Amino acid sequence: MNLDIDYYELLEVERTADEKTLKTAYRRIAMECHPDRNPGCDQSEAKFKAISHAYDVLKDPQKRAAYDRLGKAAFENGGMGGGGQGGSGFGDFSDIFESFFGDAFGGRQRGPARGADLRYDLEISLDEAFHGKDAEITIDVATACGTCEGTGATPGSGKRRCNLCAGHGKVRAQQGFFVVERTCPTCHGRGEVIESPCRACGGEGRLDERRTISVNIPPGVDEGTRIRVAGKGEAGPNGAAAGDLYIFIHLSRHKVFERDGTTLFCRVPVSFTTAVLGGEIRIPGLDGAEHIIVVPDGIQSGKQLRQRGAGMPVLQGRGRGDMVIQIDVETPSKLSARQKEILREFRETETGEECPQSKGFFDKLKGIWDGIAP
Repeated sequence: MNLDIDYYELLEVERTADEKTLKTAYRRIAMECHPDRNPGCDQSEAKFKAISHAYDVLKDPQKRAAYDRLGKAAFENGGMGGGGQGGSGFGDFSDIFESFFGDAFGGRQRGPARGADLRYDLEISLDEAFHGKDAEITIDVATACGTCEGTGATPGSGKRRCNLCAGHGKVRAQQGFFVVERTCPTCHGRGEVIESPCRACGGEGRLDERRTISVNIPPGVDEGTRIRVAGKGEAGPNGAAAGDLYIFIHLSRHKVFERDGTTLFCRVPVSFTTAVLGGEIRIPGLDGAEHIIVVPDGIQSGKQLRQRGAGMPVLQGRGRGDMVIQIDVETPSKLSARQKEILREFRETETGEECPQSKGFFDKLKGIWDGIAP
């Protein structure tokens, strides 16, 4: 069989095949030509390498697009990170095959499993998000056993090769014409066993304990920001590397400000006279400074004023966002007799030009009524 042919022909699919069709075709052909099913057959092994390489290219949208445009030339000299088929060994495709069939046809022996990652949810105030803070958190975590230093063995003793799998970490069993390879049940895939397990941790190499960890929260964090603390997750079994700790930030509600990215919003009520005549309002910012906002005369409710550089700091960057103030004009509800008299005098002198929006609205209504009047 000529293996230097079109990848689609190798997998026996059309060029328009979707991901599911590609996967089904690869599974079928891989089962037929896998070297463990055809021991000693060089042609089957070569075909298995070829279809594995073809599937590795076509299952990746970017590689597939490059192949559709340029063919195999897209991957010459290491292009697209694909490499050439001829330089790939059988082991290069074991991860592809094992993603479908597990360890049924064997696989590479893995090292000790890394410890699990941990998650911690931390709530802070908006002020703390602005300035940043050093926080201490307390978590329950599996840590390396101090007695055996994480090895799982009694001090002074060691490990020996597993007798069942002869140190390979896997055992084989014949099932019909299949040779099925599974993780060794004695050493759990490590290839070695502990001669004298540590009494403190039972041979696992780790113990549960409560630990206090200091964490730096940088200025500018937002709701959902994730902070990674490397190596502070659970210790791995039998001396394997520890996982990481991920801290997810949550912000408590502020009494005045709302936040959108680096922008701070606040609604500010202003008096009727300030709205009419203009003036100034003073807003204390999260930075501790008092920000003076100039209110132009004749401002309307809902109008927004922007104070540049008075918002939140940029996370791990430079500069700050803006503060946006939304004006809410407050209608006076408690007036003295004199104040009411002044307002009545003002109403008597109104021409309608003082409030153009109101005049325009009622002119439109008048036009509607005039149009439907008999």
